[in-house]
Amino acid sequence: MSSCGCHDNRIDKQWWNEQWMGYPVAKHYDDQSNVTNAWRLRGDLLLMVGEADNNVPPESTYRVADALIKAGKTFEFLPLPGFDHTDGGPYGRIERRDFFVRHLLGVEPPHRNDHEM
Repeated sequence: MSSCGCHDNRIDKQWWNEQWMGYPVAKHYDDQSNVTNAWRLRGDLLLMVGEADNNVPPESTYRVADALIKAGKTFEFLPLPGFDHTDGGPYGRIERRDFFVRHLLGVEPPHRNDHEM
């Protein structure tokens, strides 16, 4: 499960990434990228991204989704319209919880549309 993840340090803030990844940008940036390693995915994955994230470019998550699709991987994708760098608020927390209930406990969460809130 990833919420507004920085999936490739080559497309995020240089000042942040270089203090952890070093400079110059070289093969080790490619080696750690979820984009270049998407084909390795095993198991289940939920990607959430705030469309208006001003911390980590939403493009980072979209590039991972694209690489997963090209690698023939299945995953869940939840874009959050109007959200910044976030856990998705109450809606995102429900979606995350339901994902873990479904994939870790093997139980189908309640169908929330079947009753009034």
